[in-house]
Parts: sequence; structure tokens; C-alpha cells
Amino acid sequence: MLDKIIELDKNYYMNTFGPRTKLMFTEGHGINLTNYDGEVYKDFFAGIAVSAVGHSHPALVEALQNQVSKLLHTSSVYYIENQALLAEKLCQKTPFDKAFFASTGAEANEGAIKLARKYFYNKGEDKYEIITLNKSFHGRTVTTATATGQEKYKAPYAPLTPGFVHVDANDVEGLRAAISPKTAAIMVEVIQGESGVRPLSHEFVSEIRSICDQNDIIFIVDEVQTGIGRTGKFFAFEHFGIVPDIVTSAKALGGGVPIAAVLAKDFVASAFTPGDHGTTFGGNPLSTCAALATLDIIEKENLVANSLEVGTYFKNQLEEKIGYACSEIRGKGLMIGVEFKEPIAKAVVAKLIEHKILVGAVGDTILRIVPPLILTKEDADGFVGTLLNILKEEF
Repeated sequence: MLDKIIELDKNYYMNTFGPRTKLMFTEGHGINLTNYDGEVYKDFFAGIAVSAVGHSHPALVEALQNQVSKLLHTSSVYYIENQALLAEKLCQKTPFDKAFFASTGAEANEGAIKLARKYFYNKGEDKYEIITLNKSFHGRTVTTATATGQEKYKAPYAPLTPGFVHVDANDVEGLRAAISPKTAAIMVEVIQGESGVRPLSHEFVSEIRSICDQNDIIFIVDEVQTGIGRTGKFFAFEHFGIVPDIVTSAKALGGGVPIAAVLAKDFVASAFTPGDHGTTFGGNPLSTCAALATLDIIEKENLVANSLEVGTYFKNQLEEKIGYACSEIRGKGLMIGVEFKEPIAKAVVAKLIEHKILVGAVGDTILRIVPPLILTKEDADGFVGTLLNILKEEF
């Protein structure tokens, strides 16, 4: 069966992923994924930090089945009950005043960039430049790829969207030097995910907030990967003692159903007026139902606290048991990067798959561990024990 699907993929699907891992899952429960041939794997990747409440959580399944039986989609031309309820919930849980819903993280980041530029357009100021960080990742549209501080994601697509400036993470002087009269916003991930789970320093994040306040600049935090409890706080910026003006979210928000959000303080949110921005699928009855159910599960099962507790335990166990093989183990909550001293990450991922464990690799040296937030200490122990044995036996 898998061979047939591989052949169909080769013949009909655009080759954007290259040769994929030869696995195809047909069922999932909790942190378990079942391959087409019945083999069960432990999922420590969660669809790249998406499946926050695990696979097939009964409450999420029930909510989605109920919604599907009634209504999938209308349009934001009309009022949508779930959309309004989700906007209320997110604004009440966070320091933000208004929400806008989209379908993907890139779309949310596009919305944030547009909102910041529109804010200054309304003020009659020629401010449009966006400062982002090297090694960042903000999406794969032309504009968000331009915002991304990694050349490999944008080189083939020139000419790129103008108005983006990149500086090094944690370089305050470089950041200050990049500020110009045209700077509209500074946009960062407080923990860079795609480049290997790299937290910014507290000092740097605090300086960004101060620089934005001093220079009338919008502070945008991209929490597409870090948001909704992943790091042991609802949003990762809470670890840094600051509040941005705009935050974006996606991945975990819908528990596996595509939905993204732009949340903003009132002063900047009011820059959008009717006709300035929109979406066909964003915030429809189904996706907002998924987000409401996911947030309800996270609250009832205390998964943000679980992420912090189990994530701290997990990281400590990794440091204790396999630290000898690593140059650094970093991250917060259930977002952990394991950087090996040697370029063995891809080989380790392959060996973990042989032991029925799924995890991601960043380049040749880094494992990216982003499991469902329902992970237990026993699950973490199983991962660490298997990884230790692999390192001792194979490397």
C-alpha cells in the first residue's frame, strides 16, 4: 500500500518535500500514531508543534463531529458565533484587545505586517521598514520569506518584498544601528524554532520593548510555534516580562485543524478599517470550533502547567543522561533543542524511528523535540532511555 502512495506522490505531487520518511499514519490516539501496517509510534514531533492535545482527543473529536454535522462554512460577510466566542476567549486570556483569524502562521504574520504598516499610513507617516532577526522563520509567502532571516528560504524568489532589515539575535547595538526614521516594527520569535530552538536573552527582549517605546515602533512577537502553552506559558513572551503590541499564533491553536490568529492592542488594531484586510476561510465555524475545544481542553487538563513541569523534567533528564554528547540542550517547556557535538542528528532521528519514536532534526546537529502537551514524565523517561541506548550503541 505504501509503495503505491509513494508512486502517486512522485507522479502527481509537486516535489517540495523531497524524499519523505517512509511512514504513513492512519490513526492516532494520545501521543501514539499508528502506521498503515499497524505499528505504533510515539510522537514527539506533534506535526511540528501542532497536535497540542494529542491525537483524537475525545472532547475535540466530539466538538468537531457536532460542528461538522451542522455547519462547515459560511463567510465572514455574516456573523459567526464561534468566531466571536473565540475572539472573546483569546482577548480575555491575554493582554490584547482585538483578534483576527486566518488559516496559517504565514497568513497571520502577513496580517501583522500589514497592520503595523497600516497604522503608520493612517498617521500620515512614511514608516514601513520591518526589522527581523537572522536565523528567524516567519513563513513561506514572498513577504514572510523576506521577513525570514535565512537566505535559503528566499533566494529563488527575488525580487523580494522591500522594506525588511535583518540583525543578529541578542545584538542590541546592531538593533539600535538598524533603526531608521522609516522603521515601523520589530518582529521576532522570542524562541527561534526553525533554526534549532534558540531563546533570545531577557536583556535583548527587554531592550526591544524599550526601543519600540522610545521610537514609536510596533513590537510584533511571532508565536506561531511557541504559543498556546508550548513553552510552559500561554504565550512565550510571558517568560520575558514584556507585552508586545501584536502577537501571532497558529500551529497548536486548532489542535490539528488549520487556524491562525493575530491579536493586537487596541491602539494598533484600530488601524484596520473595513476593506483593509480579509480572508475566505479564516475564522470559519469549523476552525473556530476546533480552537475553542482545544483551549477548553488545555484549561481543564492544566496542560500549560504540565508543559512547564514535564518539559523541565524532560530537559533535566536529557542533560543528566546524554549531556556528555551535546554542546547544548536548550528550550522552555515542551520545546527542546538538543544540539550534538557531532553531526549525527539525522542519523539519530533514523535510529529513533527504528525504535518507534518520532522527532525532528534541524540541520545535521540538532534534534527538535515538540511533543503534544499531554506528555507525561514516563513518556519523557522512555524517550531519554532509548536515546541514551542509541548513543551508546551506535555513536
